[in-house]
Amino acid sequence: MPRLRNLHMTLRYQDDLRLFRSRYARAAVLALLVGGVLFPLSFKSEFWLSVLDYAGIAAIGAIGLNLLTGYTGQVSLGHAFFIGVGAYCAVFFGGHHHVNLLIWLGAAAVIGGLIGGLVGPFALRLRGSYLAIVSLGLVFLGLHVFRNWTQLTGGPGGTSVAPPLKLGPLDFTKLQIGNQVYSRNQSFFLLIWAIVGLTALVSKNIVRSRPGRAMQAIRDRDVAAEVVGVRLARYKIGAFVVSSALAAVAGALFGAYQQFVQPDNWSLFVSIQYIAIIIVGGIGSIYGSVLGALFVGAVPQLVDRYSKSIPFVAKTAVGSSGFHLSVFQLNQIIFGALIVLFLVLEPRGLAAVWQRLKTYLRAWPFSY
Repeated sequence: MPRLRNLHMTLRYQDDLRLFRSRYARAAVLALLVGGVLFPLSFKSEFWLSVLDYAGIAAIGAIGLNLLTGYTGQVSLGHAFFIGVGAYCAVFFGGHHHVNLLIWLGAAAVIGGLIGGLVGPFALRLRGSYLAIVSLGLVFLGLHVFRNWTQLTGGPGGTSVAPPLKLGPLDFTKLQIGNQVYSRNQSFFLLIWAIVGLTALVSKNIVRSRPGRAMQAIRDRDVAAEVVGVRLARYKIGAFVVSSALAAVAGALFGAYQQFVQPDNWSLFVSIQYIAIIIVGGIGSIYGSVLGALFVGAVPQLVDRYSKSIPFVAKTAVGSSGFHLSVFQLNQIIFGALIVLFLVLEPRGLAAVWQRLKTYLRAWPFSY
């Protein structure tokens, strides 16, 4: 009997470690893959495709921030700096030297990770608001460097970005598969969301493995984690490296997609936007980062598109009579309100809402 009980416990433990625990989960993943390929063909709206492209880029950066903040407990407000580093890596390697897609994306990840490794040791001596203030300093330091390194960044006026987008026979500037020709937004949709899927898969495996358990132990009680043998230096710095690398990849894709970047793209507002994404999506959840990016990442695009229909909102508040908000100010208000509302009403974010919905559907019709 004890052997049977131990075997049963081992099997249950192995089931918990499976990435896809049932045939339904595997079927859902296959359906997502097929749908991801067919969706841009059936969906012709260039505006909504661009919204999904921006949301996908935000999802990559949000997964990186969630690994650092949600799983390791290291609060960072410097995410915008690493996104800017990735964008200018695309400018330098892709735009100036015209290396292929894998090289300039890989270079962005490596350089972002190295800089994150230099910042990571501060997490060994600082925590909470002190670490947040130090990481906030990165944003202002980065803005100063980006505005004055004119040969690379073009100064405050910005610079164009046109890196090569070829991956073997595939050219994502205007993808053609057989007789089917994809538009630029459709091509980028396939590229960006393929990288989102790969990022989510790798990150999910990280958090399910020994490093992921160590990161969560540090988040919950770092002193107790160190007592039981978790090396704080290794995992805190490692979390900064991975988070910064993913942020740089997101920045490189942002630059390539937008084709123009300027230093003001990497302001504190961007860091707040990513904080809002992981809070709304769910802190400590990989798929919650994707849900949050879809929900929050679409807000600036929708506000900008429909600003003429929103009362008291103008493209710019300068020179307008009476009380008016600019689009930028309205976005700030929305992100602040989302952070407060979700922290108060649903601290676990959209990921918890999705879990409750799944539980309800599994128990239906006996759920109430």
